[in-house]
Amino acid sequence: MKHIDAPSEEPWDASPSGDGNGATRREFLANLRGATALALASGTAAFAASTSTLADVPSPGDSRARAQEAFEIREKAALDNRRLRIPTQTPNRDEQLYSNFIGNYTKGLPHNSIGEVITKDYRTLLSAINAGSFQAFEQVPLGGNVKQGNPLSGLAFDLEGTDSHQLAIPAAPAVASQIRADEAVELYWMALLRDVNFSDYATNPMAQAAAAELSSFPAFNGPRIGGKVTAQSLFRGFTPDDLIGPYVSQLNMQPFNYGPYSMTGQMSMYVPGVDYMTTQPAWLAVQNGQGPFGSNQVDPQPRFIRNGRDYCMYVHTDPNAGLFISFYNAAIWLFANGAPLNPGNPYRYYQKQFGFGTFGFPFFLGMVGECSRRAFEAAWYQKWFVQRNLRPEEYGGLVHRSLAHIANYPLHRDVLNSPAVAATFSRFGTYLLPQAFPEGCPQFPAYPSGHATMAGACATLLKAAFDGTVPFTQLTNGKIVMASSDGLSLVPYTGADASQITLNGEINKLASNIAIARNMSGIHWRVDAVYGMLLGEALALSILSDQSNNYPGENFDGFTIERFDGNTVTV
Repeated sequence: MKHIDAPSEEPWDASPSGDGNGATRREFLANLRGATALALASGTAAFAASTSTLADVPSPGDSRARAQEAFEIREKAALDNRRLRIPTQTPNRDEQLYSNFIGNYTKGLPHNSIGEVITKDYRTLLSAINAGSFQAFEQVPLGGNVKQGNPLSGLAFDLEGTDSHQLAIPAAPAVASQIRADEAVELYWMALLRDVNFSDYATNPMAQAAAAELSSFPAFNGPRIGGKVTAQSLFRGFTPDDLIGPYVSQLNMQPFNYGPYSMTGQMSMYVPGVDYMTTQPAWLAVQNGQGPFGSNQVDPQPRFIRNGRDYCMYVHTDPNAGLFISFYNAAIWLFANGAPLNPGNPYRYYQKQFGFGTFGFPFFLGMVGECSRRAFEAAWYQKWFVQRNLRPEEYGGLVHRSLAHIANYPLHRDVLNSPAVAATFSRFGTYLLPQAFPEGCPQFPAYPSGHATMAGACATLLKAAFDGTVPFTQLTNGKIVMASSDGLSLVPYTGADASQITLNGEINKLASNIAIARNMSGIHWRVDAVYGMLLGEALALSILSDQSNNYPGENFDGFTIERFDGNTVTV
């Protein structure tokens, strides 16, 4: 493959005198690489001679033994992964059923005047996916000026953890299914309730109407209490811990120091009452990728997260978007506040040593980043090369054209007859799904959610770091908090279930918060959140398993981790 050089760089003065006659940075680095290679080829003795005796230098036999042991550890991990059963990847059949591709992701491609993709252009996308090369994707036509989001990352290999192609998730619900319609109704309610505080769901008439309608859907797969969707379960995650305590995880509320910076937990939120893509022209421009789309209006007054729109802002800018900031910050706070280590951490029991590069603070913070990146690769393989599932905003276009009698689509009656959809029309004059961001969703397919996959992986790393069984009040001097109604302060949570809140529970809730906030934004489905989190969990467990033989002197028997389903595993 032809190598494409990066753009030329600015001159960089490498001379000790700083007289401007030094080499460019590129030349300096090239020379440095050559010098390093020479030093490595001749061994370390040249460096050691000036500071050490010859006895300090490992003998060739010792070096060979270490190299062989490193090879065997890597080989064992590779063989263990190769022995895994290759799963059957199962997309739904919408791509084969509908010649106009209404059940699939088409954003950014050219569309006709009503918003259906130009079929020959979608087939060009399929050809690029089958080819799996950057040249093929460069031939895919765009409807505007927004690029498609990194499809080839789904083909990337990695040297640690189960290969992304060896992990599978169920097929996404079909576009005509009742499950898809019921998930869409939840998204319409989420959009209508963006500015209602989570703590007001029990008394807000619209939130009560949302809970009642979702309770009436047997196919709706959201959480229930006593068989019903209630104010306490509305829009929450799928783990039992999600139903306990305030909506927002305690790990997203705590102040902490980010090095020399003081982080209060408050953020500049988006102003209420401003939604996007509620007219056909605006919606169509976004589907074609015809930017620029403008920016959200920001309230300069910092506030704590108190409602759906606040969380939409958080997952839109975390930063830019999809990084692991929530879990990185949570780890910093937990270490700073003395959260007990996972029982499997050997340094929990040593009297004269503490963990650092292994089993310590930098080890786990670095691992959060490692697992996050690999989670995105696993999600992107499913998004582009298996599922190619449509985004909620695209489904909203189908709803609008059906109810406005522009076209006929096989949508289930639950969404066509929904009070949430009718209320949306009353507020905006169309049946389009209101979006929290002017550009709508990112330009890649829906299923699974990248945020959710990252969250599942990073939550699993936090569970490997800490003993999740401890009551959360043990870390906060007995306090459980929530945002005040205006978001300007934290107030005590006084619910009877406060004593049931554990560290594991708040880690689970943090993952769900991050995943479902993308749903509240109008850009993901409930299944995207659920199976994204499970995919990320599986990926993180495989990485921890690969690493389990890497610590020969530390008496490591494995981390004990409670999975999202409540079962415990040791890796």
